[in-house]
Amino acid sequence: MPRIDRTPAPLDSRPHVVIVGAGFGGLACAEALGGTNIRVTVIDRNNYHLFVPLLYQVATAALSPADIAEPIRRILSRHPNIDVVMGEVTGIDRAARQVELADGSVVPYDRLVLATGSSYSYFGHDDWAEIAPGLKTIENARRIRARLLMNFEQAEISGDAARRKALMTTIVVGGGPTGVEMAGSVAELARYTLARDFRRIDPRTARVLLVEAGPRILSGFPEDLGHYARRKLEELGVVVLTGQAVEGITPEGATVGGRFIPAGTIVWGAGVKASPAGSWLGVETDRSGRIPVNADLSVPGAPDVYALGDTAALAGEDGKPLPGLAQVAKQQGEHLGGGLEASLLRGQPLAPFRFRNRGNTAIVGRSAAVFDFGRHRLKGWFAWLLWAVVHVYLLVNFQKRMLVTMQWLWRWATYQRGARLITADRPAPVAEAVTSPHGREAEPFDPRPFPDMKRGQG
Repeated sequence: MPRIDRTPAPLDSRPHVVIVGAGFGGLACAEALGGTNIRVTVIDRNNYHLFVPLLYQVATAALSPADIAEPIRRILSRHPNIDVVMGEVTGIDRAARQVELADGSVVPYDRLVLATGSSYSYFGHDDWAEIAPGLKTIENARRIRARLLMNFEQAEISGDAARRKALMTTIVVGGGPTGVEMAGSVAELARYTLARDFRRIDPRTARVLLVEAGPRILSGFPEDLGHYARRKLEELGVVVLTGQAVEGITPEGATVGGRFIPAGTIVWGAGVKASPAGSWLGVETDRSGRIPVNADLSVPGAPDVYALGDTAALAGEDGKPLPGLAQVAKQQGEHLGGGLEASLLRGQPLAPFRFRNRGNTAIVGRSAAVFDFGRHRLKGWFAWLLWAVVHVYLLVNFQKRMLVTMQWLWRWATYQRGARLITADRPAPVAEAVTSPHGREAEPFDPRPFPDMKRGQG
């Protein structure tokens, strides 16, 4: 395939900054350069910016994908100096100072910013990804939602008690903020939203297991907030298993601490790895694949190349690596954008980046959350309200903020969720006669309500 050169026209003498990735960091960097006398090109394999922290709400039918995604061109259209290219980066030619795309085209740069984010790490078991998807993409969130809802549908028509129990069991792997939020949201979906929707099963009997290999959940938070989160999850009916690692995953369930647990849905949130940006540059990375950067976010040994967000490894003032949080990436993007403008247009050196911690938070369930500000901590209803305000503020436009706010208020008041559509990952329906996990045929399909299920009010 012939190479397409996207070099600016000869009369365009403006310096050219190329930003790979339109996540929090890349978008913040582009916005900081918007309206300047610098030509900016943003490259992303998707045409939308995704608010990843709320993907779990898409997976549990609380929000639709369109509520947390916005076209990149729409966000940046008010800046005439910014161009958007939808394409997948396959390499970087440092000698020629150009980015190589999968379609054979190349994009030259004067300065290159890598903000390519991260994906989940399965610790050498990449075959688990298909069975236990993580919450990094809209596609996976929709798959998880479809599996959750379809499993309840299959349980409703199954005549095998063991199979019903397995279908109504969800295992969430990883006790960090994503795992905690996902486990609590699944429990609320079953306990409140679906409670009156079925006739032969009681969704409130569904099991949700949160598995964490470490000694406690939310290890990045103070211990008292972790204990509070565990207590609130257990009040929702979530079984929290700490100090137990996942040893195997199959379509039928997971082996945890030497015991096999049949499950219809498994969600992964146990670890992340950076994008392959380090291999594009041919530089050494840390164990998670992140690129070590200097204090000004530049890549050592790679002039005019910068990395930020989950792509970069940078220690904070306490000597510990900065966490992979949206606020870190956003602050780095704003800092680097302003620094590149001063460097390219006024010849000023880039200042070192300094992270200002605005708090770390996780929602646990209805009207319950934890918020860690360092010296100060919040938990309970006020922390939950502050969590909602922060997440609404971080959404990229006013319309999305209003829509999400109204949906959250409606959901809080009515316990209902409006995005309960099964649109992907639809397995074949359960036959009237099914085979139990022990290999023998189960009892024939009985249309009467199961005697062991007690109907309750939602």
